[in-house]
Parts: sequence; structure tokens; C-alpha cells
Amino acid sequence: MTGARPVKRSLTLRGHRTSVSLEDAFWQAFREIAEEKSMAINVLAAEIDAGRGVETGLATAIRLYVLAHYRDRMLQKE
Repeated sequence: MTGARPVKRSLTLRGHRTSVSLEDAFWQAFREIAEEKSMAINVLAAEIDAGRGVETGLATAIRLYVLAHYRDRMLQKE
């Protein structure tokens, strides 16, 4: 699997810059989901950030969001 190492990118959440490290596959899936929802990636990240618990890091919350999105899609096909 290529691109397995996390890549750090900057996001702006409600006017504040932050860095998030995700594997390329998660960045790509995250961008695709934002596009499907007609949202800027920063807006979607801010929504995820607002909904996560203090014990969950933003990168983990984004990965779990991406996983849940595609799991839900698979279940809808069944």
C-alpha cells in the first residue's frame, strides 16, 4: 500500500489554523466526502471538530468520520 505514512496538512477551523496528519487515502476520501456534501473541507473539519470528545484527537475523529461514511454507504446498498 502506497502513501501509508501520515501527511501533515493545515486546516482552518473557525478562523484558527491547525495541522492534521492523515494518510493520503484518508485525505482523498475526506476531500471526496466534502465535495459530495458541497462543503469546503475546512467547514467539514470544523463540524467534525465540534462533535468530537475532548479525549479524541482531530485526526482520529476525521478517520472515524470517513470510516462511518463509507460503512453507512455500504449498508444502504444491502
